[in-house]
Amino acid sequence: MTYRFLVTTTSLGQGGRNLLADAHCVVDYLDNANDAAEVERRMSSVPYDAVISRTVELSAKAIAACPTLKIICKHGVGVTNIDVEAATQQGIPVLTTPATNAQSVAELTLALMLNCARRLPFFQHEVAAGRWTRSGDGEELQGKTLGLVGFGEIGRRVARVAHAIGMQVVFFDPAIAADADFAGAQRCASLDDLLPLADVLSLHCPVTPKTRQMINVNSLALLPQGSILINTARGELVDEEALATALQNGQLRAAALDTVAQEPLAADHPFRALPNLMITPHIGGSTPQALDAVAQSAARQCLAWLDNQHIHLPACVNPQVLNRS
Repeated sequence: MTYRFLVTTTSLGQGGRNLLADAHCVVDYLDNANDAAEVERRMSSVPYDAVISRTVELSAKAIAACPTLKIICKHGVGVTNIDVEAATQQGIPVLTTPATNAQSVAELTLALMLNCARRLPFFQHEVAAGRWTRSGDGEELQGKTLGLVGFGEIGRRVARVAHAIGMQVVFFDPAIAADADFAGAQRCASLDDLLPLADVLSLHCPVTPKTRQMINVNSLALLPQGSILINTARGELVDEEALATALQNGQLRAAALDTVAQEPLAADHPFRALPNLMITPHIGGSTPQALDAVAQSAARQCLAWLDNQHIHLPACVNPQVLNRS
């Protein structure tokens, strides 16, 4: 049987393309990777069996418009752009590709942390402007404390490198079992317990009703004066107005975001005027190695479900639909 896939971006990693080609699948790509209306148009006119979802919105309207749809797999782990409730109502499993891009996201997290500590964007700007500003206000991270919100694959990889450069590591993650191996990190009982310890705070958790805007006026006030915030998880975790204020008034030394609440970042967004804020365009998992691994995982999981109703349960965000199958 020939399956038809929609990939909601303009390309797919070679490993994924090869798997789908070997299975004789027909694969469509978007003309515009950020056009949710194009997703809806395509899904209302083409009988897709599967969608591999990138970052553009996959709405309830799009899902309902495609009655042949049997499986959705996120190219990554965050599903805030997918209307999971709508998929659940249609009996469609929604999968993720956990751990496949963990190394790339961890490495970007570390790069952003080091850039913030040493103010590298400022110095690069000074050189580009023809100046040779030899300021000594960069910070060493040795002896500082890294606070991790979320201690899964990414958080643990960040922790290992932080330990290697002489940082202490604390974390908060209620999903981690009490008898787990903490790899030398200290567990905190709550976010409020962690925040006063964190010279650097790095976010590695999903968006849920409990975590949405968990970094807000109150939580930022608990951080040590002059701390650094890194977010390579999801923009919705942060109250952006509160973050801008904390950067302007010196509560935070710097921040670095690989993701914001609304992407792409608006041309007139206040973040663009903050000299102590670094923003990258959601590239944490966008290395050739990670893109290939994620694409393979997404393709393989979709085919396993389409061929024989096999599913990797830990990757399914709405397992309740499986009882209907």
